[in-house]
Amino acid sequence: MRTTSVDVFRIATAGPGDVSGLMDLIVSGAIDPASILAVLGKTEGNGGVNDFTREYAVAALCTALAPKLGLSPEAVEQRIAFVMSGGTEGVLSPHVTVFTRHRDERPAGVSGKRLSIGMAQTRDFLPEELGRSAQIVETARAVQAAMADADIGDSADVHFVQIKCPLLTSERVAAANARGNTTATTNAYSSMAYSRGASALGVAVALGEIGADVGDEDVLRRYDLFSKVASTSSGIELMHNVVIVLGNSVSSASEFEIGHAVMEDAIDATAVTAALESVGLGANPQAGRTLVNIFAKAEASPDGTVRGLRHTMLEDTDISSTRHARAAVGGLIAGLAGTGAVYVSGGAEHQGPAGGGPVAAIARLSD
Repeated sequence: MRTTSVDVFRIATAGPGDVSGLMDLIVSGAIDPASILAVLGKTEGNGGVNDFTREYAVAALCTALAPKLGLSPEAVEQRIAFVMSGGTEGVLSPHVTVFTRHRDERPAGVSGKRLSIGMAQTRDFLPEELGRSAQIVETARAVQAAMADADIGDSADVHFVQIKCPLLTSERVAAANARGNTTATTNAYSSMAYSRGASALGVAVALGEIGADVGDEDVLRRYDLFSKVASTSSGIELMHNVVIVLGNSVSSASEFEIGHAVMEDAIDATAVTAALESVGLGANPQAGRTLVNIFAKAEASPDGTVRGLRHTMLEDTDISSTRHARAAVGGLIAGLAGTGAVYVSGGAEHQGPAGGGPVAAIARLSD
């Protein structure tokens, strides 16, 4: 049976421009650069509009991979999905997670569903479309296309959907105004939330988690509408959505498996443990399984409380609430996973219940 095999490599980085770990794996033959499909990374920037560590990391990776692929750096960026999440507050450790995919034979004795990955992207958006219905609809279409690319037919087998989405700048707002249109917000930082939220609602629509009758008025207002597997991250470097679907498929010959749970709030250790247990890890791990990485969203509860107790994350004018949330959730997950090299992204609008967020774990199986 001809199948697809997916491999996952977590690589520590000494800085946003550090590509030495990836290059070492390519030189050793562990990674075929032609098989790289996506790279998810954590960089030590502030995670805000002016966090250029994300763009710097992508540029460094594209420049390093270009001669290996016989392409220009610009062509590499078009071929591979790069999603860099800024902000490694607290014990979070900068790193990249590289996903490769190639055709392979399913080994004898391997049964069940294994890790699969699919990619798609939307068309470019106009600034006035960000955070609104157009972004929801187009994202839903791209999620379904990425599921098909991963050969996943059942939404229950989708465990994490990572999206890189655009944000607004003053120039983009001015361009919309020049056409006689208004944007969802004129504030660049707020636009990150609108874009993340609309993208997450697109995931929820695509997977049937909510109905398709969701629109402009629901974004950042109806927090009862959310996806349990969406993880969206805004950046200045693009005007379309890049969609990466991670799930399990019977047509995969991968040595990896993914599972997830949903955190109800920023201190939901039970959900993190459930995500680990979903792939045979946790308090009593199955033999022959090792943790590769954990992917999670972090959010400061919009009502200003966690389990009835007031927090000040939303009222701190010195440090953004998303940075507080990443540090808190990152510390919780790191303590349970035994490593700070985990992917925790801030800003979970419509990504899990208000104040919470999805958490997914990938394990390697030796059987």
